[in-house]
Amino acid sequence: MPVNHYKTVYLSFISTDLPVWNVIEATASLYQKDRDRFHLLLNQQNLPCSVFPLVNNVNRSQSQSQSQSNKGLFWLDISPYRVMMTMQSNSSLSYRHFWERGVYGISRYCLNTKPNQPSKSLRFRNFTRYLKVDNAPEPKNLRIEYEMWSEKVQLGSYILHLDIET
Repeated sequence: MPVNHYKTVYLSFISTDLPVWNVIEATASLYQKDRDRFHLLLNQQNLPCSVFPLVNNVNRSQSQSQSQSNKGLFWLDISPYRVMMTMQSNSSLSYRHFWERGVYGISRYCLNTKPNQPSKSLRFRNFTRYLKVDNAPEPKNLRIEYEMWSEKVQLGSYILHLDIET
């Protein structure tokens, strides 16, 4: 799978009912999987600390040699109809979100407390109210509006917005 381009991306994560707002600028690799499907890959080490606050707090408390091995990957699997976002790392937090318009998707967080013990997983549901991908011939921007749920309790409404410079 050859790299199509290295792009500057702007990723914002906003809660419409909680005091959560985060915007980052980073360089990403854009891969084309097939006609309408792309992967956007970012290295965790190149992202600001505010994107992964829990992971970075754990890394700061570990020894320097250990924290060097706690690098991770952050990627989006983008198609016009569904989006998956994954953060996979060797430290204490990994997650995967699945969004498809009008569908209850799964958001899964894996917590690894100690390397020699099995990880613990938290699963939430998210309801995607709006999903739009502008991609002609490759993704330009993405907007997802969704609600996060735990059983019958709503955990907030969120907007994920991604702009990819051409």
